[in-house]
Amino acid sequence: MGKCLISSTATPNRLCKMHRSVGTFNHRKPSFPLFFSGKNSLPPRGLHNQTGFFRGCMFSKPKPSTQAVLSETRFPRMGAQSTGPIPANQLLEVVEKAARTGAEVVMDAVNKPRNIAFKGLTDLVTDTDKMSEAAVLQVVRENFKDHLILGEEGGLIGESSSDYLWCIDPLDGTTNFAHCYPSFAVSVGVLFQGKPTAAAVVEFVGGPMCWNTRTFKATAGGGAFCNSQKIQVSQTDQVEKSLLVTGFGYEHDDAWATNMDLFKKFTDVSRGVRRLGAAAVDMCHVALGIVEGYWEYRLKPWDMAAGVLIVEEAGGAVTRMDGERFCVFDRSVLVSNGVLHPKLLERIGPATEKLKEKGIDFSWWFKPENYHADI
Repeated sequence: MGKCLISSTATPNRLCKMHRSVGTFNHRKPSFPLFFSGKNSLPPRGLHNQTGFFRGCMFSKPKPSTQAVLSETRFPRMGAQSTGPIPANQLLEVVEKAARTGAEVVMDAVNKPRNIAFKGLTDLVTDTDKMSEAAVLQVVRENFKDHLILGEEGGLIGESSSDYLWCIDPLDGTTNFAHCYPSFAVSVGVLFQGKPTAAAVVEFVGGPMCWNTRTFKATAGGGAFCNSQKIQVSQTDQVEKSLLVTGFGYEHDDAWATNMDLFKKFTDVSRGVRRLGAAAVDMCHVALGIVEGYWEYRLKPWDMAAGVLIVEEAGGAVTRMDGERFCVFDRSVLVSNGVLHPKLLERIGPATEKLKEKGIDFSWWFKPENYHADI
């Protein structure tokens, strides 16, 4: 079987124990500037006027109905305003090289027997996860020795004083990989002062005897691309005409049950809901315009850091599942083509609020200690 990584110039999510080098961090309630005025806020990019809802940050007039709220408000950008002192093309070159180097390791292993271990009852890890992460780390360390790195398998490495944090998922969709099911990827996202600024996802497509890849990438303000071609989200504005995607964690708790109910409800009113099993892939499919929305509880920074930027740079919207401003350290995410976002939140938002009322923790999952984040 030949290796066929398409050149480009341009999971099931895994719940694991918190790394010892990572401290807990309580979520601060954000405040949003009206109409995103001011130097620290930018209007959404893309072809759509993106709208959404945030409790307590509406206009000064009396609070109208939920439908009116959804139609009048906007979603703030969650990506960085720039790539910082490192030029965008230089940072993206390393991000893409790192992701593709990890993908070469995965491609070498994709048709070979798996050596599978378990982090939990059904949460898999393979030798390929670890080998891919080692390959990605080598590329990053060769180019940016002083950057902080968070890998799914290896935890935190580097200087916490760095403005840059690399979030690496060396094999997003390990269970799919273990079964040769074609929905897994290598995902590499970089934060600048806590906000996504560069990203690359190498998705494995095809299947046994015909494996191939495609590469998604984005930089803050630079747009999103797939195999060097610029991409954008779909313009579908009706749930009834939409294809949606979600994911489920390994804990069968209240959040899992709530999402199962959302799965059923959206299946009733849309063209269908898919569960593919790799968060980075799901978000890239939203960016590519082949599905309209994706949501999931209990993800980790390495699951989201690359995908959310690619969606936003493709013209989509990104929030938490309660509609509040998103950051990579959050425990829930909703991404969409933007125009559909309010209609998805009509069901997803209230369901998430009920979980919060039950005492489900939606504070930040963690923020690396001493890492400076402007969020």
